[in-house]
Amino acid sequence: MTTEIKLIANSKTLILKDKQDYLSKATADNTRRTYQTAIRQFEKSGGLLPATEPELARYITNKAPLLNPRTLSLHLTAISHWHSYQNFPDPTQAAEIKKLLKGIYRTHGQPKRKAKALYPEHIDKIVAYLNQQNNLKALRDSALIQLAYFGAFRRSELIAITVEQLRFETQGLMVLIPRSKTDQDGVGKIKALPYGQNAVCPVAAVKKWLEVSKIQQGAIFRGVNRWNILQSESLHLNSVNTIIKTLARQCGFDFVDDLSSHSLRRGFATSAANIGVDFEWIKRQGGWKNDNTVREYIEEGQLFNQNAAGKLLASSFANTKE
Repeated sequence: MTTEIKLIANSKTLILKDKQDYLSKATADNTRRTYQTAIRQFEKSGGLLPATEPELARYITNKAPLLNPRTLSLHLTAISHWHSYQNFPDPTQAAEIKKLLKGIYRTHGQPKRKAKALYPEHIDKIVAYLNQQNNLKALRDSALIQLAYFGAFRRSELIAITVEQLRFETQGLMVLIPRSKTDQDGVGKIKALPYGQNAVCPVAAVKKWLEVSKIQQGAIFRGVNRWNILQSESLHLNSVNTIIKTLARQCGFDFVDDLSSHSLRRGFATSAANIGVDFEWIKRQGGWKNDNTVREYIEEGQLFNQNAAGKLLASSFANTKE
């Protein structure tokens, strides 16, 4: 093979590789992994791709008692995505499959488990507890919790924040989020966090953490080992949930099992709404695109504050005596 032919062959190989890379980037990494897991489960059950309608009906019927209907619906989405990508007819769109899934939802459907919201009093207690600890990990956790709460960050955004994305201003801190769950195209978004008026202050907490840890570039939230030594790598995604649960347990909260990283975003949205913060302001800070998602975060926390029965009890039966 001549040098010229080799160069052409290598060029074609590189173009093909680039094409595959771009195609893979069209789907978020987490979504792609979820789809791959669903496809593997289908194949392990004896399913073959491309799938037929009877084969798919058998699969979801067998899995119905074992999986949450929402999980089963996600499996169908993954299978549908595979068929579409491979240019095969999509069996998930068959009328019988859709009707079968609807019947499964009616039979096995259950309420979605939501993370317990953390309110300002909880954040205040966590920060007070951490201020009593004299170690590097406590400084990191205080900065992480406060930044996550008042910035309404997703955990994926939080652990990806680097020093280069921070800009301290006279009024507070500005954080550039180059990419997020609702911004897969990398348009970018800036979140602003003003200074606090008391011990709870996300800007001061981040400043102190960076000063003491001496982090000057790269990820700001990193591991701290048992000997209080800072690690070079950023925190793992799952570490955020672990940190929240651990701190809640140490502070004596009785709802530890119901907490996750969503507890911070939900708590921020609900608490802000409860004091009359404009809906659009809340939506902007959390980076939500869908109004219904924001309302879902807010409404549960307002069940007692905006309650028809409560208003009736207060006005009509205030002077009632037994």
